[in-house]
Amino acid sequence: MQRSRSSNRLAYIQVILRNLAAAIAAAPLALGLAIALTIGWMPLAHAEPLAETPQAAVPREVTRGSFVAQAVKQVGTAVVRIDTERTVTRRAAPNPMFDDPFFRQFFGQDVYPQAPSEQILRGQGSGFVIDQSGMILTNSHVVNGADKVTVTLKDGRVFEGKVRGSDDVSDLAVVKINGTDLPFAPLADSDQVSVGDWAIAVGNPLGLDNTVTLGIVSTLHRSSAQIGLIDKRLDFIQTDAAINPGNSGGPLLNDRGEVIGINTAIRADAMGIGFAIPINKAKSIKDALARGEKIPHPYLGVQMTTLTPEIAKQNNDDPNSAFTVPEIEGVIVVRVLPDTPAAKAGIRRGDVIVQIDGQAIRTADQLQTIVENSRLGQTLKVQVRRGEQTQQLAVKTAELQNKA
Repeated sequence: MQRSRSSNRLAYIQVILRNLAAAIAAAPLALGLAIALTIGWMPLAHAEPLAETPQAAVPREVTRGSFVAQAVKQVGTAVVRIDTERTVTRRAAPNPMFDDPFFRQFFGQDVYPQAPSEQILRGQGSGFVIDQSGMILTNSHVVNGADKVTVTLKDGRVFEGKVRGSDDVSDLAVVKINGTDLPFAPLADSDQVSVGDWAIAVGNPLGLDNTVTLGIVSTLHRSSAQIGLIDKRLDFIQTDAAINPGNSGGPLLNDRGEVIGINTAIRADAMGIGFAIPINKAKSIKDALARGEKIPHPYLGVQMTTLTPEIAKQNNDDPNSAFTVPEIEGVIVVRVLPDTPAAKAGIRRGDVIVQIDGQAIRTADQLQTIVENSRLGQTLKVQVRRGEQTQQLAVKTAELQNKA
C-alpha cells in the first residue's frame, strides 16, 4: 500500500516536471508573440494597414518678400535718374528811371544797354535701360530742349547721356549712354494687360531715388483728349499707383517685373489717378527714335467733340445756341484751324463727320485713331452732315508738326 502511494506520487511529480519543461520551452515563443502583439507586428500574410502614428508638425519655411519685392529686384537696377540742364538767355528788365526822357537827355540814349543774361534751368526725371547697348526710354518732356543730360544708375555710376530722338506728340524719347555690364528691363506685351492687374510704379519722384508705389490698372485706352492733353496722340493706361513729379519716364511694371508702360502724367485736380504710355507704343517707334528719325503724325486740322442725339437735342433746345445741329451720332467740328487739310477741303465749323472711307464714325477718339493710322498724304473720303444735307469731301492728310 505504501509502495503504491509512492509510485503514484512519483508519477505525479514526473507529470509536473514534464509540463514545466514544456512551458519553459514554449516561453520564448509566447514572449515573441506578446511582443509582436504589443508593437503591432503580424506575419505579412495576415497584416492589416495600420494608422500612422501622429508626427509632430514641422514648421513651414517662411518666404520673405513679396511679388512686388521680386519685381523690383528684377528691374530696379535698370531704372535711372535723369538730370537735365538747359541754358536760356533773357534780357534784364530795364530800370524805369532810364526810360525817363529828362534822364536820357542828359545821359544819352545808350546809357543802359540792357545786356542779355544767361540762366541755367535744371530738371529731373526717370528712365529705364532697355538693352545692353545702353538705350534708355523716357518721356520727351523730360529731356526736351536739354543742353546737358546726366544719367545716374542705382549702383552709383554716372554717365553723360545723348538724346538720340524725341517725339513730342507721343511724349517719348530715347537717350543713349556708353557703359558696360548695364542692367536692362524686360518689356511686356501691353496688349495683354487687363483692368485690375497689379501695377508697380518705379522712379525718382521729387528727387527721392528708387521709389516704388503699388496699385492696379484702373482702366485702359484712356485718350489724351479725355485727360486734357490735346496736343498728344495717345491712349493711356490709367492706374492708381502713385505717380509724382520726377516719376515721369520711369517704368510701370506688372507683377512679373516686366514693363507694361512708361509713367508720364498725373491729374493735378485728383488723387490716385496717374497715366502711363503703353509699352507697345514705345516699341513701335523706339528704333526709329534711336536712329534720329522723325515720327510722322498725319492730321486733319480740326477741333472736335463727340456728338450724340441727346447732346444735339440739348443744344437745339437752347435758345442761346450758336447753331442747330442734326440729332445724330457722329463727331461735330468745333473749330477748323486755318491753312490745314480740313480748311483746304472745305470742312466747316458745325459739320458733323459721320463716315471716313465708308466706316461709320461715332466718337472723336475713333476718328483720331483712324487719322493717326493713315499715311501722310493719303486722301480720306469724309462724309459730313451739314444741316439737312449730306456732303462728301476729300481731305488729304498732312504732317502734324512738333512744337519744338
